[in-house]
Amino acid sequence: MPESDRDAKSRPDPDALLALAAQDRRGKLTVFLGAAPGVGKTYAMLTRARRLKQDGVDIVIGLVETHGRSETAALIDGLEILPRRDVNHRGRMLSEFDLDAALVRRPKIIVVDELAHSNPADSRHPKRYQDIEELIAAGIDVWTALNIQHLESLSDVVAQIAGVPVRERVPDTVLKRADEVLLVDLPPAELIERLKEGKVYLPESAKRATDRFFRLGNLTALRELALRRTADRVDDQMVDYLKQNAIEGVWASGERLLVCIGSDPLSEKVVRTASRLAEGLNAPWIVVFIERADRESGDGEDVRRLDETFRLAEQLGAETRRIIGNDFVEEILKLARREHATQIVIGTRRQSFPMRLFRQSLPDALAERVSEVGIHLVTDRETVPVKRSKGKRTLPPGTGRSVAIAAGSVAAATAVGLLLGHFIVLPNISLLYLLAVLASATYAGHISAIAAALFSVLAYNFFFIKPTGTFTIAEPHEVFALVIFLVAAALAGSLASRVREQAKTARQRAAATQALYDFSRKLSGTAKADDVLWAAVTQMQSTLKRSSALLLPEEGDLQLKAAWPPDTELDVADIMAARWAMDKKEPAGNGTGTLPNSPFHFRPLTSPHGVVGVCGFVQADKPLEINEERALSAILDQTAIAVDRARLSRESLDQAAKLEGERFRAALLSSISHDLRTPLATITGAVTSLRQLGDRMPPESRDDLLKSIEEEGGRLTRFVANLLDMTRIEAGTVNAKRDWVDVADVVRASVDRARKYFPEREIETSIAPDLPLMRGDSVLLGQVLFNLLDNANKYGGDEPISIYARCDGNEITLSVTDLGKGIPPKDLEQVFEKFFRRGKADGRTPGTGLGLSIAKGFVEAMGGQIKAESPALRRRGTRISMRFPAAKAEISEKDRA
Repeated sequence: MPESDRDAKSRPDPDALLALAAQDRRGKLTVFLGAAPGVGKTYAMLTRARRLKQDGVDIVIGLVETHGRSETAALIDGLEILPRRDVNHRGRMLSEFDLDAALVRRPKIIVVDELAHSNPADSRHPKRYQDIEELIAAGIDVWTALNIQHLESLSDVVAQIAGVPVRERVPDTVLKRADEVLLVDLPPAELIERLKEGKVYLPESAKRATDRFFRLGNLTALRELALRRTADRVDDQMVDYLKQNAIEGVWASGERLLVCIGSDPLSEKVVRTASRLAEGLNAPWIVVFIERADRESGDGEDVRRLDETFRLAEQLGAETRRIIGNDFVEEILKLARREHATQIVIGTRRQSFPMRLFRQSLPDALAERVSEVGIHLVTDRETVPVKRSKGKRTLPPGTGRSVAIAAGSVAAATAVGLLLGHFIVLPNISLLYLLAVLASATYAGHISAIAAALFSVLAYNFFFIKPTGTFTIAEPHEVFALVIFLVAAALAGSLASRVREQAKTARQRAAATQALYDFSRKLSGTAKADDVLWAAVTQMQSTLKRSSALLLPEEGDLQLKAAWPPDTELDVADIMAARWAMDKKEPAGNGTGTLPNSPFHFRPLTSPHGVVGVCGFVQADKPLEINEERALSAILDQTAIAVDRARLSRESLDQAAKLEGERFRAALLSSISHDLRTPLATITGAVTSLRQLGDRMPPESRDDLLKSIEEEGGRLTRFVANLLDMTRIEAGTVNAKRDWVDVADVVRASVDRARKYFPEREIETSIAPDLPLMRGDSVLLGQVLFNLLDNANKYGGDEPISIYARCDGNEITLSVTDLGKGIPPKDLEQVFEKFFRRGKADGRTPGTGLGLSIAKGFVEAMGGQIKAESPALRRRGTRISMRFPAAKAEISEKDRA
């Protein structure tokens, strides 16, 4: 055997290892399983609990029902018991298991008896097994007890065996997910003896139980069911062990079932039978419903029955599918091949003899075309009939209207035929009635078509076949013609009604598709999460015709973000159900097993990155129809993606802002490290020389050092001033004055200041003599001009700097021009950004990179504009131009003074 094949065979199954890892993060469930009450499940559970308590294990009693048995009650002594919560149920005070107290206490192991118990109406979960699932999810090990008759898949079998209906049921998946199943067994004869001795029930109850349930045959059958189910569970555990340890051996089974259901009452029996068959074969199973593409799935009752059947199949551990197609046999076989099904389970009904001649049943059609796949038929014997009000069959809605339309169309055809008969002879008068049948089918459906065909035959016979005025037919060929007409009319009406149904279905689906298309387009053009939510909740309300709400997590809690109608409010129970749907990633609220008293049904909004929110809509005990369910699923999927996209967009902007802040911080640190270190080093060196040499230093050298200290101190002052000015601009606190400003005076003052700081630089000025005044702040304008001159001094080379001031129409233009290397075109838009400097951020040219940014902020604060041009003169240099509106108002003598 090649080495690679040997390694593959010795490698553990990854799915089994992942399942094992998931179990390690959860608590462990131990089920004490018995065939009937009184076999000693609670006794065995408490006996084992006492042994662990003596060994120091943290184990507590959450709830134990002793049913008056003194032997069982004695075992509770010495064990910690959690207090129960009192519940008022229909005027009676009940003591129930306190789930929240158990979660707060959080022991290593907790004992919670009676797994199949139903909780009171105001509890968080309607069933106790759901409380236990929450404890296990919290990492707490749970011990519980269960009788075999409470399993969902066996409830109907137990009802047939014992003659007693089973009201409290537990999904089979609960037992299948149990980490350990301990069978507590007792021979039926010994159990009956214990019952007679009063060790199971009180004497009066014990006598009734012996007569009805605790009979030898019943107990033997229940014992066999318990033994078989326990053996299947042990076999599952053995298979898991083999997979996890890559041990070759005999596998339990290779079977896979495909179960076909419809909307009829027989489907429930098919599902339960398939569940037992899958359990016996230890096989996975898929439940499928095929919906015709050219018609609706049925009336409201059929849709509700189908939804209930699907929920039952999911509770029993099946995977459910819905498929659209016209050829049922081909769709079933295609799915069977794709899923590697080995058996097909399908229901069959007894057909009458005429129906068998004209129509082949689906099981027969499957049997003709199937190969290498077994077919398991479930008959309709003992199927519970559909309940009808007052025991009568109800007609489909709208039947009266359909019959009325048929009668009216036939009457109109008859009137037209009689009228035309007075003028011309009509040998083909039956075509008028055929037209009436087609009209009835087109406007009212197949019921109206059938009624119109029957009415047409009667009217045609009565008014136009001799002898007229009676229903007697004199000629034999007229009988044949009448029969042919009836068949033709029925066929034509059936085809017309079918075309009508197809057109109606196509219109509905086209409308739904168009609505979803419009909704997706609306979402694609929406970037904000609030807009997405309002669009989604509006679409949900218009589609479902129910109040809807959308909640998103915010600051560690769910917040109602959008609802329609807008005044919709959620109470405490609604919020709790929404949190459950968010945390557990599963539906909650009305119609589910978690907080069903809430009128809202909540579903998580799941995106590729996890749950982004919760959707809720009022269900009011009326489940969604198939088309509504599909539309809702599409809306929720698109909404989740849009909300996730908005969140990612917001996070992207935040990240971009953080990166920009980091860039500015790095630039600031680089600028500070260079522009602070250099002048401080000069000042420190000069001060040290003055202190050490003192009077021994020549006066010229001492003056040079003092001048250096003065220059570098001024440089530090400008640096700090720039930082303060930039802070003011960023905070929006720059309040420019609106005084009269003489631009020529500001230019001259700025040039004088610049010559003081860099006297070696030649500065040329050109000021128009007719330059008008402007409204502005002379201090800010002077600082702008000085920053521009300082920037030109740093980057302008050895050529002179030119400053111009002139009037251009209604604007005053100021420009500062140097003849340096200039600015690359790609950098012209960035020179006014903070900390931008040509070359590297830590280049040797002194400066912080704030001068031009401050200039832009001051200019805009005064209502002006600033821009950079390069090259300026002789294909080199840079020109910074500013434009301010000139003052138009007359200047009083006081203002001039």
